[in-house]
Amino acid sequence: MKKAIALAALLALPFSNAFAADCVVHIKRTACAGQEAESYKKCNGKQECDTQESAESEAECSASALKHCDNSRLDITKYKVVTATFKGAALTGGFASSGKPNSKGANFCAADRPDLNQCK
Repeated sequence: MKKAIALAALLALPFSNAFAADCVVHIKRTACAGQEAESYKKCNGKQECDTQESAESEAECSASALKHCDNSRLDITKYKVVTATFKGAALTGGFASSGKPNSKGANFCAADRPDLNQCK
């Protein structure tokens, strides 16, 4: 029995890292006036949250983070700040938290995106 348990443990070792979150995307929403509850629903009612993404490289993780900037709810969510880490290291998004260009900025969302800052 001990041999079977030891063998199972050895076989599981290569797969243990497959479940680790190599890419973590952090999203912080700014809601349109009076729309906080609806805007924050995607983060279980909180203004910000993390999501674990499947990515095999920094480039894939960055692409995933950029997709989180997309905003289809123009009258609910005003702006998002999206940052990401890959294997624990912060990635550069190219924008400051304000959305202004910053080559060393961690935010992936530009303030001048047509789907942001459009509260009606």
